Amino acid sequence: MRNELVIHSRENEAVIALLQDGKLTELHTESDDDRFSVGDIYVGRVRKLAKGLNAAFVDVGYEKDAFLHYHDLGPQVNSWLSFLKRTQTGKQQNNITNFQFQPLIDKNGSVDDVLKPGQNIVVQIAKEPISTKGPRITSEISLAGRFIVLVPFTNRVSVSQKIRDRKEKDRLKKLAINILPKGFGLIVRTVAEGRTTAELEADLKSLLKKWRTMHRQLKKAKAPARALSEMDRASAFLRDVFNDSYERIVVDDQELFQEIKDYIESIAPDKVDLVKYFGGKTPIFQQFGVDRQIKSSFGRSVSMTKGTYLIIEHTEAMHVIDVNSGNRSNQGESQEDNALAVNLIAAEEIARQLRLRDMGGIIVIDFIDMHKGENRKILHEKLKEIMKSDRAKHKILPPSRFGLVEITRQRVRPEMNIPTREEDPDSLVEAPILLINDIEHELQRIANKGIKQVFLHVHPFIAAYLTSTKGRWISIRRRWQREYKVKLRVIERDAHKTLEYHFFDADDKEIRLKK
Repeated sequence: MRNELVIHSRENEAVIALLQDGKLTELHTESDDDRFSVGDIYVGRVRKLAKGLNAAFVDVGYEKDAFLHYHDLGPQVNSWLSFLKRTQTGKQQNNITNFQFQPLIDKNGSVDDVLKPGQNIVVQIAKEPISTKGPRITSEISLAGRFIVLVPFTNRVSVSQKIRDRKEKDRLKKLAINILPKGFGLIVRTVAEGRTTAELEADLKSLLKKWRTMHRQLKKAKAPARALSEMDRASAFLRDVFNDSYERIVVDDQELFQEIKDYIESIAPDKVDLVKYFGGKTPIFQQFGVDRQIKSSFGRSVSMTKGTYLIIEHTEAMHVIDVNSGNRSNQGESQEDNALAVNLIAAEEIARQLRLRDMGGIIVIDFIDMHKGENRKILHEKLKEIMKSDRAKHKILPPSRFGLVEITRQRVRPEMNIPTREEDPDSLVEAPILLINDIEHELQRIANKGIKQVFLHVHPFIAAYLTSTKGRWISIRRRWQREYKVKLRVIERDAHKTLEYHFFDADDKEIRLKK
């Protein structure tokens, strides 16, 4: 499968689109002011204990307290509490070679045996704030690298269960044991398969540097405070998904391009040439068809092939997906065969939609009824196969006799939801005509300012109207060029609303004139 990463930088944020064989599969937004991202480490203060829930509510600086269940404390929580106290009193260096591990907590214990209100604790964001809930946190701290995960206050070494080859697992475990620093444990990640000692050692060196940075922050941190930030999402995303199947990574911002190029050079020097800078006048998401796919993929109704479509509804408790055959019918196929064919088409699109929207929690899918048990089994196996590439933890139950499939999918961030519907204009006839008049008036004012090269970004329907010569001897665009003595280029923008338009100059800066 051909993977491409297209990254669009805009004010204070970057939008990351993963294309697989040209089809939009994942979409992520990274903001400069993102806080409480998964992986961030904080010094929090215990606000109150909820003995009935066997949990604590911890102030990490968010408007709502973070939730810490007893089972998320981690066996080494006593070591962390001791380490934090010693660090903040100046008794503990970042080297934990001689640090005395504290007793492990009882896995069936009670939260009030470990924590008390007002106590400071080191925690890591496990789930970002969603809806009305604060962050979900853990005190089982780990530092994730490209190939390994560093776990303080343990000496355990483990290898990803997704690596099936027994010889390779044994090789990686021996390798990890040989480079294991005292006071730490290691988890070898799936992407480490086939990697050398030098590559794992370089990854470990980077993680130990992070550890020292966190220790410096802990020294001066006053709860609530962030002690270590996860790397920006563009780099974190690359760390977790980058592999040999990537053909290119395209970025439209010079600074971000250099950052990503430097990161790829650090993890895969032979792949650095895959990173390309996009400097075209056409917006990058328009050029790669991302805007168009966003509009067609995020609505309540999602079209598939041969007239089939999905209806996707979101509620506070779950997501519900309805599969519809539309006007699809193949002569020679029985109703059962037709149902199976539609359901298999839908399974592919549903797997894509789960990743694209980052839907989590409970998902219930109403497939078209199939009476044969073997067909329901084929559908179940198909779903499991195509969702293997989904990095979020998930479980798929077999279809019921009513055609319902239940899926649970890990939710660690708010669901991606992009509005795709527009309000109807006041008048379907007058509104576009008034829009053309507004555009021309604005263009005239721009020309009067002496600007000679102008780029007009509009919805494709409006672009077609401005550039068409149908029923005219000359297009509106060319008439404007002659009349106002400007070089005008009309650029289609799938992302724009029908009545939305923007002017840009030759330096790609938006032209905004005072009214």
